[in-house]
Amino acid sequence: MVSSSFSSTTRAFTSDWQWQDWQGLPYLTCNLLADWQHGFLTQQFYPRIPEELVKVLQPEVPVYRVKQIHGNRVLTPTELNTATKHLSDGDGIITDDKQQAVWVASADCNPVLIGDIETGRVAAIHAGWRGTAQKIVPNAIARFLELGSIKDNLRIAMGPAISGEVYQVSKQVAAEVGASIISSEKASSTEEILLALQELPDSPLLEDSQPDRVRLDVRRVNSMQIRQLGLSSEQIAIAPFCTYQQPDYFFSYRRSKEKKVQWSGIVSIDAPPLSH
Repeated sequence: MVSSSFSSTTRAFTSDWQWQDWQGLPYLTCNLLADWQHGFLTQQFYPRIPEELVKVLQPEVPVYRVKQIHGNRVLTPTELNTATKHLSDGDGIITDDKQQAVWVASADCNPVLIGDIETGRVAAIHAGWRGTAQKIVPNAIARFLELGSIKDNLRIAMGPAISGEVYQVSKQVAAEVGASIISSEKASSTEEILLALQELPDSPLLEDSQPDRVRLDVRRVNSMQIRQLGLSSEQIAIAPFCTYQQPDYFFSYRRSKEKKVQWSGIVSIDAPPLSH
């Protein structure tokens, strides 16, 4: 349970998400990922790194992470550079065995954890606006399929990130991200893409007071990318928390300009019983 010091605003969220407590430190879990030990950790765990944080989820399992570069590369543990102490470049890891803990760091970017309820395989993805524009989450799903998964068995949770209502970006950035969900046959120029985004139901684009700026909901774009692959909304959960607007629990580079992060991780398992 969460201590009473948590604000009522922070506690007000959907039943898909639950606060957990580890030695007095709060973190989030998602009911869609109930089969796995996982967590979207808060700034209260800083400055611990995954090699220490893994004990929050499951002690004494191997830890895998990458040097995040705001791209769309998704690796398996066997593809990581283990010959040196340097981390492999990438923004996602998908497990290739049981009992593997995979982690990503975020401050305002979207941390995404994915699990396959049939195989027990999992992935951790760092999806900032650049990675989203390059379809990193669809790339991760493609890797699941390459490794034998089927789409219906995937469960996807997006953790705390900067929300669209406060994420101001240039129109060019918004168009670059928007092009990932708008067909080039329908729109190609920046203005055409922005107009097409505005016309979408539950648009990820919001107006801004500055004429050359808009507000962009990156997590919603990720969700739309996933839906375009044929997955259902019931397979996706988005945490109702904004890193920028909730400084008591989350770091935000946009807010403070500090290079501090919170970590999100998940541990792969044997194929669980199909109880979903």
